[in-house]
Amino acid sequence: MSLLKINSLVSRHGLLTAVSDFTLAIEEGEKIALVGANGAGKTTLLRSLAGVHVISSGSIIFDGDDVTQMPAHQRAAAGLALVPEGRRLFSSMTVAENLLIAQSAGRKGFWNFESVVEALPQLKPKLSVPAGTLSGGQQQAVAIGRALMTNPKLLLLDEVSLGLSPLAVQLVYESLSSLFKTRTAIVLVEQDLKRAMAVADRIVCMLEGKVVAIGRAEEMSREEVLNHYFGHEKSKT
Repeated sequence: MSLLKINSLVSRHGLLTAVSDFTLAIEEGEKIALVGANGAGKTTLLRSLAGVHVISSGSIIFDGDDVTQMPAHQRAAAGLALVPEGRRLFSSMTVAENLLIAQSAGRKGFWNFESVVEALPQLKPKLSVPAGTLSGGQQQAVAIGRALMTNPKLLLLDEVSLGLSPLAVQLVYESLSSLFKTRTAIVLVEQDLKRAMAVADRIVCMLEGKVVAIGRAEEMSREEVLNHYFGHEKSKT
């Protein structure tokens, strides 16, 4: 049984259809890179899966349960966590407080305050510092750590390198390296195709809200992905 089944999902922003007839199954522990140009619908899809964007039609089956109508906090408690674009931290709260608040999900597992800080060592000297005063890379690490504190079965990572310096991106991916070796399933939205293809099992290309190509990462070239990315190649699923 697949960990996540997305069936004919449609999500809109008013009259604009952002995600159209999206269908995909994700297995336990699988790493998916979701790629596409700006406006392809990637962020709306992740927000829809996490329960923070109401879908128009379709269904979402997670770990055998229909979560289509389930609110976001219940999905987090079931093991589905989102690291949102823009991080969305509690800026006036300390780093430690931002991490500990995620314990309200109530899930048990490997990840706790100590293991998260060990996995994200750049946070250790900043635990008592307000999150809003951190650098972009440090804030991204807090956002990732906060999601890990919920012990997710599926982690949705939206644009983890957006707006970060090359050094900060490198540090974030070094922190993520151990996570990519675990049985946690991951959907990664990432504009850096080289990084995305290096960590993913499968590549899913989106264009204008639809899936236009799916393939094993080792079987797809960067040029092929870019062609799908900009709509220069016929759909292959």
